[in-house]
Amino acid sequence: MRKHPDHGGVLPDVMQLAVNGVHGEESLRAVAKRHGIARGTLRSNMKKAQLDAQEKLNRVAEEAEKTGLKISMTKTEVMRVNNKQHAPIQLHQENIKEVDKFVYLGSIVSKDGGTDEDIRSRINKARHAFRTLRSVWSSSALAQHGKIRIFSSDVKSVLLYGSETWRTTKTNTQKLQTFINRCLRNILNIRWPEVISNQDLWERTRQAPIEQEIKKRKWGWIGHTLRKPSSNTTRQSLEWNPQGKRKVGRPRQTWRRSTDAEARAAGMTWAELRRTSQNRVRWRSVVAALCSYRSEED
Repeated sequence: MRKHPDHGGVLPDVMQLAVNGVHGEESLRAVAKRHGIARGTLRSNMKKAQLDAQEKLNRVAEEAEKTGLKISMTKTEVMRVNNKQHAPIQLHQENIKEVDKFVYLGSIVSKDGGTDEDIRSRINKARHAFRTLRSVWSSSALAQHGKIRIFSSDVKSVLLYGSETWRTTKTNTQKLQTFINRCLRNILNIRWPEVISNQDLWERTRQAPIEQEIKKRKWGWIGHTLRKPSSNTTRQSLEWNPQGKRKVGRPRQTWRRSTDAEARAAGMTWAELRRTSQNRVRWRSVVAALCSYRSEED
């Protein structure tokens, strides 16, 4: 693929990296340096404004066709976030479908982040998985601890998929806990009017409260990400600090704000977390301490 001066030179170089299977920060740095622009500008220009988005899409489609690739109209959607522009984005002279949410790698992404929708979807999928294994839960040939292990591997794993980046609140955490408690009572064959407290239920099944499990998954993922090179895209996204002015009023609770609050409650700064994460043994101790604190309610 050649670089076309009338296309500004940047996008063909980025497309060349994609076609050749070359990825990573070093590749982007090379393109940015070649064209005399900052790496942050290289990324932000791809989604800067309505007209810019349309132009970039057209150029991507053109460069893709030169390599025998074609953007699928049925698999392409547009979601506007804090954008008052209403002019449609087009592909092949057709308006692209606009949505308020979409599914990406099994998780729901929406204008407000998608956690609430994703949790509802996860509960429904986990409920289906639980019902599929109905014969296992009612089996008298399988010990209770075996059923709990199957529940954790085949149901809870479905429920908590992607939970590392959920913006949890008291409401959606309670929904998750209610679902798990019902499943555990079903496995133990506890029926009304028999009563058992949640604490006794967790002790009998050796289950931790769902809030602690989500925290453990989240901080485990954070430690794994902080151990990656500083050039890694995932780590850069985690540590990214966007600049600008926020709207008047109380700032909305976000994943990052709640995570910062948990770290402060444990007396840790991000610099300390970054250093500690390099030692896996010490990091596990930090995660245990972080998970012992209750998160701030939304």
